[in-house]
Amino acid sequence: MGAFFGIVSSKDCLSDVFFGTDYHSHLGTYSAGLAMYDKEVGLQRKIHNIQNAPFRTKFEHVFEQMKGTSAIGCISDCDPQPLMIRSKLGTYVMTVVGNINNENELVEKFLSLAGGHFSVSTGGGINAIELVASLINQKDNFADGIRFAHDAIDGTASILILKDDGTLIAARDKVGRLPVQIGKDENGYAVTFESFAFKKLGYVEEKELGPGEIVEITTEGIVQLAPPRDKMKMCAFLWSYYGYPTTNYEGINVEAMRYRNGEILSDMDDENFPGLKLDYVSGVPDSGTPHAIGYANKSRVPFARPYIKYTPTWARSFMPNSQVDRNKIAKMKQIPVHELIEGKDLLFVDDSIVRGTQLRETVEFLYEHGAKSVHMRSACPPIMYGCKYLNFSRATSDMELITRKTIVELEGEEGLNHLEEYSDRNTERGKAMRKAICDKLNFSTLEFQSLDGLIEAIGIDKCKLCTYCWNGKEE
Repeated sequence: MGAFFGIVSSKDCLSDVFFGTDYHSHLGTYSAGLAMYDKEVGLQRKIHNIQNAPFRTKFEHVFEQMKGTSAIGCISDCDPQPLMIRSKLGTYVMTVVGNINNENELVEKFLSLAGGHFSVSTGGGINAIELVASLINQKDNFADGIRFAHDAIDGTASILILKDDGTLIAARDKVGRLPVQIGKDENGYAVTFESFAFKKLGYVEEKELGPGEIVEITTEGIVQLAPPRDKMKMCAFLWSYYGYPTTNYEGINVEAMRYRNGEILSDMDDENFPGLKLDYVSGVPDSGTPHAIGYANKSRVPFARPYIKYTPTWARSFMPNSQVDRNKIAKMKQIPVHELIEGKDLLFVDDSIVRGTQLRETVEFLYEHGAKSVHMRSACPPIMYGCKYLNFSRATSDMELITRKTIVELEGEEGLNHLEEYSDRNTERGKAMRKAICDKLNFSTLEFQSLDGLIEAIGIDKCKLCTYCWNGKEE
C-alpha cells in the first residue's frame, strides 16, 4: 500500500523524518524516498529500491548527503516517489498513496486537453504521482488542484507536498479511506499515517484530518485550505491487518480492536462448534497473533506458539517475484516447536485468507510435525472482491481469491451471482464453500469472522467504513 511521513520544523529535521518514515516500513516493500528543503540548498531528493533491503539500510548514508528544516518521506508499494515537479504552481516535491482505477482515461484526457506528455517506463506505464501532479496543475492553486484531482480520480489518493519554501500541504483522500494525522512539538509539526510514529519522536496529537480535508502547515501553525467532506469510508482492513498494533485510527487502537475481534470469534465458535476440543490457540504469525490472543483469553484455551517465524535473515521486505520461491521462503521461516505440535489439536487465527497458498504450506508443515488436527479461523469475512481502492488483497484478478475460485469449482460461473449467500455460513452455499476450502487446504474446520462481528470489534458506525473487499459495496 505505502505511506508517508512529513516534518516542518525550526531546526534540522532529517533525523525525525528518517525514523518517522522507517516506522511505516510495514506498509510497503517496493521503494522508498526522502525529500528535504533547506534555505541554502533548496529542494533535495533521494529514492531507493527497498525490495531486498530495509529502508534504514538503503538510506543509512543520507545524513551525509542531505539537510533541511522541512522534509517528507514515503514508503511505496508501487511507483518510485516522491517526484519533484516544476509547474505554474512552482517547484515542489510530492508523494501520493492510494490507487487510480481510471488512469488510462485520465492520461488520454490530459494529453488531449493540454497537448502535454508523460514519461513512461518499460511497457508504457506511467508514474501515477506524475499523473496526480498533472491534475493538480490544471488549477491555479494547490487547494483547487487537489480537489480537482480527488474528484477526477476513481480510486484513492492521499497527498503530501513539500513546497520550495519549506511549507507542507497535506490532503487526506476524498472519503478518508486512509488516515492522515498531525502531531506538534515545540519546533513544528509532523504529518503521519501511523500515530505512534510521531509520538515516539516526541510529538503530541494535534489534529486528524477529515475525509478530503486539505491543510497547509508551517512552523507558525496549520491553515485549513479545504474543509472535510461529509462522507467517510475508512478502510476496515487497516484494523484487521495492515495497521501497526500500536497505532490509533479515528481514536480506535489497532491491537485492542484485534483482541476484541478474537473474542467475538471465540463466541461464534461456542455457537457453531460446541464441544470443540483444543489443546492450544495460536496466531498465524505475526498479524494473526493478537486476534488469537483475544480468542484464547475468551475461550480459556491456552495460547501457544507451535512454530516461530525466523526473521533475522528473512525479513518481510525480501519477497522474490516467483510464487514458488515465495512459498519456499515462507516455509523456511517456519521453525517448529515439536512439544507444542505433536499429537495436539491446534486452532490458528489468521488475519485473512486471500489466496490460501501459504496457509496450505503451513498446514502441511504442521501435520508433518505430528499435529493431530488443525482448525483455521479468519479474523475477517470471506474476501470476495479484490480491493480496487488500495490493492490490499494483492490479487491481480478476482479469480485468484480462494473464495471465488472455490465457488466456480462448486457451481461454475452461476455461483458468482450468489456471493452474499456464500459469505453467510448459515446458508447451504456458505457451508459448501467452507467445506470445499477445508478439503482443499486440509483444515479440520474453517470459519470466518462475520462482517457484523468485524464492525463490532472496530466500534465505528458501519456507514463510515469501507467494506468493499467483503461485500462489494462501493461509495
